Amino acid sequence: MSSYPKVVLTEEGMRDGLQIERPGIPVTDKIRLLDALSETGLKEIAVGSFVSPRWVPQMADIDELVRGFHPKPGVTYTATALNDMGRERLRQYIPPLNDQKYQAQTAVYLCDVFAQRNINRTIAQQIARWPKVLQEAKARGATEAGISISAAWGSNWTGEVSQEDRMTMLERQYRLWEEAGVAVTKVGISDPMGWNMPDQVERQLAAVKERWPSIKSFNLHLHNTRGMALTSSYVSLKALDSADTLRLQPAIGGMGGCPFCGNGRSAGLVPTEDLIHMMEEMGIDTGVDLDKLIEAVWMAEEIVGHTLWGHVSKAGPRPRGKKLYPIDMPFVETLEHARHFIKGPAAYKGAPSPWKEVIKSPQRPETMIDNGDAPSSWGPDRGTGRWLPS
Repeated sequence: MSSYPKVVLTEEGMRDGLQIERPGIPVTDKIRLLDALSETGLKEIAVGSFVSPRWVPQMADIDELVRGFHPKPGVTYTATALNDMGRERLRQYIPPLNDQKYQAQTAVYLCDVFAQRNINRTIAQQIARWPKVLQEAKARGATEAGISISAAWGSNWTGEVSQEDRMTMLERQYRLWEEAGVAVTKVGISDPMGWNMPDQVERQLAAVKERWPSIKSFNLHLHNTRGMALTSSYVSLKALDSADTLRLQPAIGGMGGCPFCGNGRSAGLVPTEDLIHMMEEMGIDTGVDLDKLIEAVWMAEEIVGHTLWGHVSKAGPRPRGKKLYPIDMPFVETLEHARHFIKGPAAYKGAPSPWKEVIKSPQRPETMIDNGDAPSSWGPDRGTGRWLPS
């Protein structure tokens, strides 16, 4: 039985990804990409945001997108709305969009500068809203609630945030709910500027589990600004157990970013294909067809007009069995050549091959069958099944 937590992934390429790309991408291309993502086996996809086109022109055609795509049964489609007007627009499209149930939650940024840049509220103003949030929760009969912090590990304007400060702000929220008689079962930790470091993430999760055993749901929104988000996702999988739920938000190709944090597109999310590949290699069944997901990444690159940041979409997953590379493969130098793991030999057709003699190896027994010349000093290793020298 797996000791890993239940993992819920929300694909963010259509929302967090496209909102930082150039405006004016044809909605037909967006529909094509969303339909391709729907066929990959992903269970939850964020399709976009109902926000002002003045500030986010990339989302100006969200209504047309939602009307035009082809929902797949079994896939949950979500969208973001930040105010009453946006929520009213969203409600017109339920279904196919998911009817997001009310969730009682308090939240606060740990960087006052970023909070004002991003949501136009100071830390003090956010905290001042907590009593109103509790009042609404009680009126709705909420029995469970979540606590949340953003800019959790640090800020490009105010520097690193200590674990003591993180725990203090979570503790303040926890006590409010406790005093109101509402059980805290969820925690959200968001890192929009990509300050996460794996060791700090691991310690933070351990501290939450130790102090508040009632919390079983962990939402981690990790940006990959400094290349740490995949490793931080790994330690999160290891730090939690089968009684927990871990929610992560990757994006195909590592798309994403934040115009308010000073890093733009370099503050993308974990590449979905890299995360899926890692999880599958760890023995976690994701239900995702990795080849189809990679082809969706390639489609996204064609649509946005530039190379994205993932690795598995370029080199492919670790090959095994019939997917081991052909021994007579020529030089592979370009990213286009490297797509042979899906496209086959046509991807590197015409590439130079300097080997004058046919390469054979007992480690690839099929190359030795014709002439039976496997050296007698070689044999299958009991541990791996591979042929190795005796």
